[in-house]
Amino acid sequence: MDGPSQLRVLLGVTGGIAAYKATDLIRRLKGRGHAVRCAVSQAATAFIPPLTLEVLSGSKVYQEEYLDRQGTGTGEELHITAAQWAGVLCIAPATANTLGRLAQGLADDFLTTTALAFPGPLVLAPAMHAVMWEHPAVRANVETLTRRGVRFVGPVEGPLASGEVGMGRLAETAAIVAAIEGSWGMGRLFGRTVVITAGPTQEPVDPVRYLGNRSSGKMGFALADQAARWGARVVLISGPVALPTPPGVVRHDVKTAREMEAAVHAEAPAADLIIMTAAVADFRPVAPAEQKIKKSQGLERVELTPNPDILASLPRIAPDAVRVGFAAETQSLEENACAKLERKGAHFIVANDVSRGDIGFGSEANEVTVYGRGREPVAFSRRPKEEVAAALLHLFAEALESREPVLSPA
Repeated sequence: MDGPSQLRVLLGVTGGIAAYKATDLIRRLKGRGHAVRCAVSQAATAFIPPLTLEVLSGSKVYQEEYLDRQGTGTGEELHITAAQWAGVLCIAPATANTLGRLAQGLADDFLTTTALAFPGPLVLAPAMHAVMWEHPAVRANVETLTRRGVRFVGPVEGPLASGEVGMGRLAETAAIVAAIEGSWGMGRLFGRTVVITAGPTQEPVDPVRYLGNRSSGKMGFALADQAARWGARVVLISGPVALPTPPGVVRHDVKTAREMEAAVHAEAPAADLIIMTAAVADFRPVAPAEQKIKKSQGLERVELTPNPDILASLPRIAPDAVRVGFAAETQSLEENACAKLERKGAHFIVANDVSRGDIGFGSEANEVTVYGRGREPVAFSRRPKEEVAAALLHLFAEALESREPVLSPA
């Protein structure tokens, strides 16, 4: 489940020193079974010969010839042919000049003309000096393109061509490949409603204290962002977190488990896919103190009562939806995840080991194993949470398309 069986990737290369990395990118894409064609800007040819790209890709490189004047004599519009052939358009490196022209909708060379004619997912891997990347004009262009659904990968911090170290280096080719493969799902959830819970819940002990956990909400927000990019109507129900709402996502903020239950039950009946990433508190105080408990009062006994089991209620509330739960475990990962799968009546349980410091709560990365009823477990190695989100959505979309029934728990 690392990616689609084959993609048709049109690789655009623009004029920067990082253009030489296109050779490794082609090699990696071809090695994963994808078909690659290249289109180069005039400036790019100063950094990498088109013949090199042609030999590696196995296809003639598009340059500045708009009409096919060789052989057929049909006057074929090559930029239209290229746009119709491609499944994904990736520009790596994408210079500051290229970002500006794409944001403005200019079509003054073969690559930008093809981009205007291409209706599919666009992946941009910027590379430039750090000062240029931080310029307000470049930031505005990035924001404009992001609002249009363009996917960015990088830049990253590292040594620059100038000899300095800063943010502006082209992302690693492995990360670009992952972004290309992740973009494959864009549009796959068009017309679907996806409900996602994220973050922790907070159960008040008194007006200033609560029972909670260390969930940052980053995994749920990454899933919401990806699902919206894939064309879904996304409803994000979030506990208290300091994260911006992804573009195109409807967000409901809650604090307690019972507030989250009410919000989920209101949205779930209309959902096609429900993903419960939130770390919901299992218990809450029976009687929260109305005033702050003072230290001078001595140790207060706090009586707890179970919170509602939101995931287990979903087979009754949303019997036709694909239902996904998360299991944050510190031991016996498979045993606990499989038991939860049966007990909750879910299609999938996504399990991760939160005892590790490099994944899970608060981390930018995750490593998960997905357990499904009647399926072999699927493991996704450690990677950024946005890449985990894309991989998971491919899996859930397949189940959504097949609408496999799951029995309610006994």
